[in-house]
Amino acid sequence: MQKQLFVFLKALLGSFKDLLPIILVIAFFQLVILNQPLPNVMDIIFGLALVVLGLTFFIYGLEMGLFPLGESMAQAFAKKGNVAWLMVFAFCLGFGTTVAEPSLIAVAAEASRVAAAGNVIEQTPTAIKDYANGLRFMVALAVGIAIVVGVLRILKGWPIHYLIIGGYVIVVIMTGFAPDWIIGIAYDSGGVTTSTITVPLVTALGVGLASSIKGRNPMLDGFGLIAFASLTPMMFVMLYGLILN
Repeated sequence: MQKQLFVFLKALLGSFKDLLPIILVIAFFQLVILNQPLPNVMDIIFGLALVVLGLTFFIYGLEMGLFPLGESMAQAFAKKGNVAWLMVFAFCLGFGTTVAEPSLIAVAAEASRVAAAGNVIEQTPTAIKDYANGLRFMVALAVGIAIVVGVLRILKGWPIHYLIIGGYVIVVIMTGFAPDWIIGIAYDSGGVTTSTITVPLVTALGVGLASSIKGRNPMLDGFGLIAFASLTPMMFVMLYGLILN
């Protein structure tokens, strides 16, 4: 019990150190450059304490639960030798984690609101909801397919740089045909998909799979799935815009 408490306090201190630079930057510009006192100081201090606690619990939970779970499941699938079920698992993992991604939910909601204000879609609650859900599920589908491609790369030993370069060539080509109002959303979608939920599980999947396959190096082959998860949403969201257009 004392050992776990010590580990938690160490993680708490580490989270505070990680947040300290941004705290100092905000305090410097607020007090020195803007020459204004911090509003609601007690609320800010309480909020920062919650952020430190939340970040600590999040990282602690990843190390205790999600990383070991992802690696053990990947190793179990590799030992089972059933490629079809491994592909199904990879797709479902990518799709499910992306649908639940808070940052994607926020971006989809904001994009639907702005699209309605710009008369891209009807200004009705149903149309706004359908647009947001369509955007979310299109991105989730893209990430699911991306994880499948990434798992195939690990199994086959394909060089990652050829796949990434080819993918971005397709993105550039699609940018020339996609509607202007979807391009920015498409490029942002590539970033918001790789956040708090998707990254830990997908990374654990890649490392665990590469560790279980003979001839694969976890350092060389285990990483790179996140790159695919960032790339394919741009293609699929631009395709979504072409369909709506």
